[in-house]
Amino acid sequence: MNEADICWADVICVMEEKHLSRLRTDFRKALKHKVLHVLDIPDDYQFMDPELIELITDAVEPMIDVVN
Repeated sequence: MNEADICWADVICVMEEKHLSRLRTDFRKALKHKVLHVLDIPDDYQFMDPELIELITDAVEPMIDVVN
């Protein structure tokens, strides 16, 4: 993630508190007016693990408007 990604985003979701802390350390100014959510999903999964995808989807879906 870089500052351009943060500026583009309306809502930023991270899996764990340590991820949010890292973002705040690196991008404090850019995060000033952003909506931030910690999903409380342990960062113990492999990339694109189907269980991880399901956990993230279930946690994020209620926060966003999905247009079908």
